[in-house]
Amino acid sequence: MSKIRVGMIGTGGMAGWHAKQLLELPEVQITALTDTNERNRQAFAEKFDLQEASLFADYEAMLDQAELDAVVICSPHTLHFQQAYDVLTKGLHVLIEKPMTCSSAEAELLIHTAKQAGKVMQVSYQRHFQPEFLYIKEAIASGSIGKLTSITASLYQEWQQGTTGSWRQEPALSGGGFLMDSGSHIIDVLLWTTGLTPVDVKPQLHRHGTPVEIDTFTSIRFAEGALAGLNLVGYAPCWHETFVFCGEEGGIFYENGKVTLRRYREEAVIPELPEPVTNQDKSFIDAILGRHDVLVPGEFALKVVKCSEMIYQAAGYVPDAPIQSEGETTS
Repeated sequence: MSKIRVGMIGTGGMAGWHAKQLLELPEVQITALTDTNERNRQAFAEKFDLQEASLFADYEAMLDQAELDAVVICSPHTLHFQQAYDVLTKGLHVLIEKPMTCSSAEAELLIHTAKQAGKVMQVSYQRHFQPEFLYIKEAIASGSIGKLTSITASLYQEWQQGTTGSWRQEPALSGGGFLMDSGSHIIDVLLWTTGLTPVDVKPQLHRHGTPVEIDTFTSIRFAEGALAGLNLVGYAPCWHETFVFCGEEGGIFYENGKVTLRRYREEAVIPELPEPVTNQDKSFIDAILGRHDVLVPGEFALKVVKCSEMIYQAAGYVPDAPIQSEGETTS
């Protein structure tokens, strides 16, 4: 079997994780790399022993000149749409790092373009492949805690401190702040594990003097009746991630990788988690090879984009615009 030839746009932090997982697959060969920084692309090629890969400063040149079957996009958020569109119209499969796009209109156009091209388009939400979240999704779907009544989803991260001076705090490239970046993963888990449909959001945003939002606190009402609190704190001393899913018959508590099932006046249960069987890169390749359907399709990623868009719109938020109040909080 001939190998699937993969090109990569962007050689930053997440690109290394994709390269590692792709190179574990005998069906894959990374044949081309694009990064606007020559030193970065050379260092990436050396680190992953990609001497035979073609290196490009411009992704369009890579699409025109390299022999490819698929492309992995690990570039700044606002560049995803045009790059993915160009990849698909070249007749290539595409794996897009989160967020899929920075607007629902862009996401819908990409979904349409992928269908027209007949190519696989997957979004790289890795929690879909992690045992803890696979268990949570199945437990909720099977009725283990009854009908959902409320969810609290929280992420704390030293994001402001770690992204100062980088493209992640440059609105023209990031499209937003912590919510658009790491927060996208939390919105993903909230919507994917529950299957709920947000219909109303009430956010509070704080920039801490930066061009983008750093902390976001949002109450969400779902069409199915449940409520949620989404707390994204980008100005924190460390990483801390928690979810609480409460239902009419029990609750599921997640804290930094540990899952506990609770029922009223009963002892806590540490459930047995499923074994991991794939990841975002292996599943992408397997979908190309027809081994299974796309596991994180554009249609789902669109829901995450729409929810993020709802929050920003409800806050009247425009990245890099003047702060609307003296307290630097937009509501």
